[in-house]
Amino acid sequence: GSRECDAARHTQGKGGTKISTVNAYTKLESSVYKAVEAAFTREAAAMGIKRVAVVKPFGACFSTRNVGSTRVGVVVPEIELSFAGARARWKVFDSNSMVFMKSEVMCLGFVDGGENPETTIVIGGYQLENNLLQFDLQNSKM
Repeated sequence: GSRECDAARHTQGKGGTKISTVNAYTKLESSVYKAVEAAFTREAAAMGIKRVAVVKPFGACFSTRNVGSTRVGVVVPEIELSFAGARARWKVFDSNSMVFMKSEVMCLGFVDGGENPETTIVIGGYQLENNLLQFDLQNSKM
């Protein structure tokens, strides 16, 4: 399933998306975070992945029991971020979406950034790992 959120517009001129190598994990404005967490949890449950107690700073953690694996990671729901107006999509695969915490516990590597943050989505370093980013400095685009 998918859920659309307009992260480009927010009240009082705030919103948008930025990339941060300072933030370890992607921070999402509360309503966006809740939508992502709910959709991911629903898809994970359909795959037989069970939710477990949270490990801070994360809000959604899961048991690694009964989770399939491939040569590049675990089999979990794929996350795709769509950026309105830019016609760009960013697929966040398992190695960038799941953080292994302790024995048999993995957490969704996104955090709730609260209500009315300066920026709606701040893509953190963990989600940037092993991704090639191309910057168009002349046109201020990525």
